Amino acid sequence: MLKIKTLSSFIFTGLFTGLTIAASHAQAVKPEDPLLKIYRATPPKINDLVHTKLDVRFDYKKCYLYGKEWVTLKPHFYPTDSLRLDAKGMDLKNISVVKNGKYIPLKFKYDDSLTVAIHLDKVYTNNESYTIFIDYTSKPNQLKSKGSAAISDAKGLYFINPDSTEKGKPVQIWTQGETESSSAWFPTIDKSEQKTTDEISMTVPAKYVTLSNGRLASQKNNGDGTRTDTWKMDLPHSPYLFMMAVGDFKIYHDKWRDKEVNYYLEPKYAPYAKQIFGMTPELIEFYSKTLGVDFPWNKYSQIVVRDYVSGAMENTTATLHGEYVQETPRELLDANYDAGRSTIAHELFHQWFGDYVTCESWSNLTVNESFADFSEMLWAEHKYGKDEADAHSFSALQSYLNTPGANTKDLVRFHYVDKEDVFDVVTYQKGGRILNMLRNYLGDAAFFKGLNIYLKTNAFKNGEAQQLRLALEEASGLDLNWYFNQWYYGAGNPALNISYKWDDASKTETVYLQQTQDGQTFRLPMAIDIYANGKKERRKVWMNDKADTLSFQLASKPDLVNVDGDKVLLAAKTDDKTLDEFAFQYFNAPLYLDRFEAINAAAAHQSDKTAQKVMIAALRDKYYGLRIKAIKALNMSNDDIHNTALPVLTLLAQTDDNTLVRAAAITAIGKLKASGNITIFKQALSSQSYAVQGAALNAISLLEPAQALTLAKGFESDNKAALTQAIIAVYAANGNSEQWPYVYKTFNDANIQGKFSMIRNFGAMTGRVDKPEYAQQGISTLKELAIKYKQFGVAPFIAGLLTDIKAQRTKLNDNASAQAAADAFKQINDLK
Repeated sequence: MLKIKTLSSFIFTGLFTGLTIAASHAQAVKPEDPLLKIYRATPPKINDLVHTKLDVRFDYKKCYLYGKEWVTLKPHFYPTDSLRLDAKGMDLKNISVVKNGKYIPLKFKYDDSLTVAIHLDKVYTNNESYTIFIDYTSKPNQLKSKGSAAISDAKGLYFINPDSTEKGKPVQIWTQGETESSSAWFPTIDKSEQKTTDEISMTVPAKYVTLSNGRLASQKNNGDGTRTDTWKMDLPHSPYLFMMAVGDFKIYHDKWRDKEVNYYLEPKYAPYAKQIFGMTPELIEFYSKTLGVDFPWNKYSQIVVRDYVSGAMENTTATLHGEYVQETPRELLDANYDAGRSTIAHELFHQWFGDYVTCESWSNLTVNESFADFSEMLWAEHKYGKDEADAHSFSALQSYLNTPGANTKDLVRFHYVDKEDVFDVVTYQKGGRILNMLRNYLGDAAFFKGLNIYLKTNAFKNGEAQQLRLALEEASGLDLNWYFNQWYYGAGNPALNISYKWDDASKTETVYLQQTQDGQTFRLPMAIDIYANGKKERRKVWMNDKADTLSFQLASKPDLVNVDGDKVLLAAKTDDKTLDEFAFQYFNAPLYLDRFEAINAAAAHQSDKTAQKVMIAALRDKYYGLRIKAIKALNMSNDDIHNTALPVLTLLAQTDDNTLVRAAAITAIGKLKASGNITIFKQALSSQSYAVQGAALNAISLLEPAQALTLAKGFESDNKAALTQAIIAVYAANGNSEQWPYVYKTFNDANIQGKFSMIRNFGAMTGRVDKPEYAQQGISTLKELAIKYKQFGVAPFIAGLLTDIKAQRTKLNDNASAQAAADAFKQINDLK
């Protein structure tokens, strides 16, 4: 499952200035909650799934699935005469045991409509298998379910625009199994510890394409406008990884070695399939070689669907993506290593960690999701370079550090309120950083050898953190109990203060390390790089106590002492370097975070000549992300900065090879509101990059609002992402009722992330539009958004927007809209 890397951070991270929204806000549980004291044991295995055969058809009008199932099982160890299957919200018409081709009805109880208890025809031993037949109807839209931080809904089976009433929206069916929602569309033992082969036959309108796990074994035209496709999965996998998708998709056929690789896209995006997913064969090859285990399945397909409830899902052999990965070449110009590209890497790695070896319970979800999170930086490092990987990793670290309450949760979590709670920044972002530290400690050869042992030992079975530890110990010959006890079975992270002292008389450099966090003391192996006399010397040290003092005898005062020279520590660091030392670090230390830290230090002291030198140099940094960081941090009200930086910004705005850098430079120049720059902005409007066009339109709006309004109108027929946001911003600042229908439609048609990218401007226009009926449309939309996504903590922010809207409508003497805003505010505040 995409890390979102939880859904909340996918939607909200970076979208609200000064506002942090995380799933933990909405799902916070008081420490004294008695539910937290419940030990979440791995479910006992009474019966084991062996094979699952499904024959399904769909009722698009009722949004039902009519299914017939033949499920083969055997007792795990102890003899049993009973079977309990998960079956959520179904009509169960017939349950029989199949004996010699005959169906013998069985007694069953289905009192809670969640699980069915079946009394078997006899006592079976674990050397006997038996097959149960079930005739059932799945009614997903009538199922009451709740999602999580990673998954916004949990009804298992989704009918998208089934009656074709939404113009321009395709008709689709797709499934989402994780965590335990496959049992909403077929009865099963819906636990990650179960593994089964499968065969799924889908009868669908003949005009549609289908996708499921494994190979397409047969297709049969039925002569009535329908076709039956049968998919067979010959290797065992967990029920939550079962999938189906039906719709109007175009298939691009690619390959890796002798295995098929396919991309399923909406027809209008089909021409760009290779540009969107074309890195997949190279990714498969890289992961196969890195892990020493070739891609274990018969094929790999990726499909993009509408209204998906998460980011993406690693169904075995058939990953399902949300529509945000579906981009045109113009959008891809601005993509870099964005959410779409990193998600493709993340989900593919799951085919090994999650599908090939699956977490034995949700308590050990880390052996699925931490690895997938880690794989994002692994691929970035290989394909795009170490700076890209380190930037991605640092962003993930900040997501964890900035999430309230995350430091109280263990990575392996045996105590939780709901299994969905484990899909959070601890399992994903923190877990990925824990693996990266372990990789650094062991070295690549031992680390990846350990992963190879883990995968081969547990192939097509289940794994947990202790098995990972044993595999890494076998590979490295080192005891790792201390590491796993600290990072996997403990909570929190070091808050590390670093300070320095040079004694010239004794030629001694002293480094003071202090951990200031509550809770456990962390053992921290680290590298310390000492720069002196034009050379770098590395010392490897351990911090074993809350406070540690390290002394180094040196020939002369060092130019820099760089603690955590590899920049891998999972810690909140406060580093007491001088500005001169940070400047030396920028120009001499090699890593992304070395330069990032130096830019931060310089940005806070831009009246200082040394800081100015760093800031101007950073505008030409080799990594585009740091060029953007420097541009955004410039204090252009400082004459020295302004005079030195402006020529560089002008050059970047016109010639940088990265479109996001050009856009950032245009935005910085635009804020100067200097009419002499208007030519730069107008030239930028002809760029193929939506980011560059959007920045240029915003810049023109600051100088010539009326012209910007006209230009925005001209872009209405072709805009995405940053350009869409710029149009909405221009209309919010300078438009009125004439522009409202476009703003309203654009906002409502946007995906979740798009809505929250433009919500401030949508709120602003709701406040100032001259027609009360339009204002009330906007108020109603904001209220509905707050209610729909309340679990992600958005309600307080939207309530704040409504307060501003009420004030604006009052000034306009629009009492009806002001009252509507007040009523909406109250409804949001009353949300439970």
